[in-house]
Amino acid sequence: MTFTDAIGWGASAILIATLARQVYTQWRERTTDGVSRWLFIGQLCASIGFTIYSWRVGNGVFVFTNSVLLITAIVGQLIYKRNKRIAEREG
Repeated sequence: MTFTDAIGWGASAILIATLARQVYTQWRERTTDGVSRWLFIGQLCASIGFTIYSWRVGNGVFVFTNSVLLITAIVGQLIYKRNKRIAEREG
């Protein structure tokens, strides 16, 4: 692994950890306060595009990262919808 690859993988780990923490917090708190559903829709669309692009240019770091970000967008959207249903039942 080159130094450049190590930087890429390190940055990938930081980004994934940050987004995973946000999704976990949203799941744990069971609220949609301060979270826009468009965040996850935009992330979903961007992640699809970036995954395809990264695959086409042959960049493994970004294929992996954007694939994981795609999964976090899907999970985040599902949790958002669950939290909205909970809020509507309690409201």
